[in-house]
Amino acid sequence: MESILDKLGAAVEFGKVNRNSPYPPQMKDQDGADELAREAIESGVNPTSILSEALVPAMDRVGQKFSENKIFVPQMLMSAKAMGAAMSHLKPFFQSGDVKTKGTFIIGTVKGDLHDIGKNLVAMMVEGGGWSIIDLGVDVNEDTFSQAVADNPGAVVGLSALLTTTMANMEVIVKKIKENHPGTRVLVGGAPLNDDFRAKIGADFYSPDPRGAVEYLKEIAA
Repeated sequence: MESILDKLGAAVEFGKVNRNSPYPPQMKDQDGADELAREAIESGVNPTSILSEALVPAMDRVGQKFSENKIFVPQMLMSAKAMGAAMSHLKPFFQSGDVKTKGTFIIGTVKGDLHDIGKNLVAMMVEGGGWSIIDLGVDVNEDTFSQAVADNPGAVVGLSALLTTTMANMEVIVKKIKENHPGTRVLVGGAPLNDDFRAKIGADFYSPDPRGAVEYLKEIAA
C-alpha cells in the first residue's frame, strides 16, 4: 500500500494543492498536499520525516524536471503552491524548535524591481529543502537587506532581479551586506544575470534556476 508520505510527495510533485483543486486532472477528487500533510501529522508521523522523506525529495524531483525542461513555470508554481499547503502544517514545529532547520534564508527582489515569480519559486524550493525563509518581498533596498541580516546572524541572502535596469542595484546591495556583515553569503539570480556578473558584483553564487540555489545551500549546510 502506498504510504502517506509517498502520497504527499506525489501531491507536491504534481501540484495537487488540496482535494478541491482541479489540477492536475489525473488526481481529481483525491486528497492534496494540504489534507495529506495534516493526516500525516495527526497519525503521528514525525514532522522531520515528513520534511525529509516526502517534501524535500518531491521538490528535488520538481527541480530536476524543471532544469531538464520537462515541466515549465506554471507546473512549478503549482508544485510550489502544494508545497506551501503542506508546509503550513509543519510551520508550528519549526517555530517550536521540534524540527531543526538547516539555517535561515533571506530573500527579496531588489529595489526598482516588482517581479516576484522567480523569487517565490526559489523561496519555496529552499523552504522545501529544510530552511527557514524570510521573504522581504519586492523592491527591497540595501538597508532593508542589511537590517534583515543584522536581525538574523548567520543567515544566507538571496537577491532576485528580472530587469537589466535593476541588476545594477544588486551591486549596491551586495556591497552594503558585505561591508556591514562580512562573511555573509549572497546568492543572486534572475533572467538577465550570468556568472560573470555575479563575480563582478562580489556575490558568492549564481544559478540560472532554483535547483542550483538549493544544491548550493545543501552543500554549505552539510
